[in-house]
Amino acid sequence: MRSALPPLLLLYAALALSLASAPRRAWWLCLGLVILAAGVAATYPPPWHDGVFVGCWISVAVTAAGGLVCRTDRHLAWGLAVNTGLWSGALAAVTDAPLDLLAALPALALLPAAAWAMRHLSFPAVRVMSSWLVAMAVLAVTLACLPVTPGYLPDHLE
Repeated sequence: MRSALPPLLLLYAALALSLASAPRRAWWLCLGLVILAAGVAATYPPPWHDGVFVGCWISVAVTAAGGLVCRTDRHLAWGLAVNTGLWSGALAAVTDAPLDLLAALPALALLPAAAWAMRHLSFPAVRVMSSWLVAMAVLAVTLACLPVTPGYLPDHLE
């Protein structure tokens, strides 16, 4: 069985980078929405299992793309928070590892650091981290959707 922790960590880090350009008043509501949506989605496992990993990685790419926007308004921040909560809860339900949700929460501590970096250092630093997350998520989805690659089947030399 695959671990839910790596996609959860990257999903929460992508949300933190996206919320860095949102108004500070929206941060607490967004964090509450993430926790509420994750709790609801974790109690009702989705009927499809393999699609949850692909959906979570696509959600990482979409959420990280929010960090590429100059200013995130509060409605977009709320939508990204609910999306993050639903996919993270579904992933925890499918892998039967609800404690991974708690283990991934420290990735949201990137939010104040990213907001400080955007205000004091430079906006491109947050863009580089967000684009890196988009690239990693696209790579993970591509590898999950490809047919069996060399190295997973017995070689002709064996």
